[in-house]
Amino acid sequence: MTHDFLVGFSKSFGLFYLIALSIGVLIYTYWPSNKKRFDYAAKSVLSEDDKPWA
Repeated sequence: MTHDFLVGFSKSFGLFYLIALSIGVLIYTYWPSNKKRFDYAAKSVLSEDDKPWA
């Protein structure tokens, strides 16, 4: 087991790990049952109770 082999393996593993993680995040984001949660989060940021201090 050489240093070059370990470097190549770690780069390949890191690449595939990040691709799999990105695919997992996209699946979670576009999963139909999460729509209500994301809609609520988008609307709750700017609720009607938020007004500037006067």
